[in-house]
Amino acid sequence: MTENARVALVSGGNRGIGLEIVRQLAERDITTILGSRDEGSGRKAARDLSGNVVVNQLDVSDEESVGRLASFVEGEFGRLDVLVNNAAISNDDGQRGVDADLARVREALETNLLGAWRLCEVAIPLMQRHRYGRIVNISTGMAALEDMGGGSPGYRVSKTGLNALTRILASELRGSGILVNSVEPGWVQTDMGGSRAPRPVEEGAEGAVWAATLPNNGPTGGFFRDRRQIPW
Repeated sequence: MTENARVALVSGGNRGIGLEIVRQLAERDITTILGSRDEGSGRKAARDLSGNVVVNQLDVSDEESVGRLASFVEGEFGRLDVLVNNAAISNDDGQRGVDADLARVREALETNLLGAWRLCEVAIPLMQRHRYGRIVNISTGMAALEDMGGGSPGYRVSKTGLNALTRILASELRGSGILVNSVEPGWVQTDMGGSRAPRPVEEGAEGAVWAATLPNNGPTGGFFRDRRQIPW
C-alpha cells in the first residue's frame, strides 16, 4: 500500500512538536488526524498546513473523548495505520521525589502514560485489521533509567512508564506487522522546551516521522534519538 492510502493520528497535534509531525506526515500525502484538546485551537493551527489534515477534538485523559475519536476514525476511514502519542504535560518542574505533590504526579500519569495507553487500545484493533501499524511514543531522555536523576518526578516516572509500555506492546505485537517504538526528540524549541532549547521543531519532529514511516522490516521495541538507538 502506498503512503497516500495511510491514515495517521497525532495527539497533541495543535502546537509544538505535534503540529510539526502533523505537517511532515501530511506532506507525505498521509491523511493525518490532528488531535487537539480544544478543537478550535486545532482548526486554527491547521489553517497553514498543506495536505489532507483532519482536525478532531481529543483529550487523551478523557475516556469519552478517546471513545468519540475512535468512533470517528472507524466511521470515516475504517482504518488507522499510524499513531503518534505526542500529547503530554510537564507539571512538576522544580519538585522532588522526596516530597512530591502526588496530585501532580497522578495528573502526569493520567495524560502521559494512561492517555497514550488508551489510544493504543483503540488503535491496535484497527491496525490488526490490515496487519500494518506504526505506534510512536514520544518520550524523553529524562525517562532513561541508565542515568536517571532527581527532579520532575511525575514527568520522569510517567515517561519511564511510557517506555515500559513500548516494550510490552512491541513484545506482544511482534510478527503482527505493527511496530512500536519510543522516540526522544531532544531539547526542542517549543512551549515546553523554551526558547533556550537548541533544536528547531522541524529537527525534533523528524525522528518521530521516521519511526511513523518505518519499512516492514524496521525495528520495534526500541528507544531512539536521531534514528539511533539509545539506552533505556
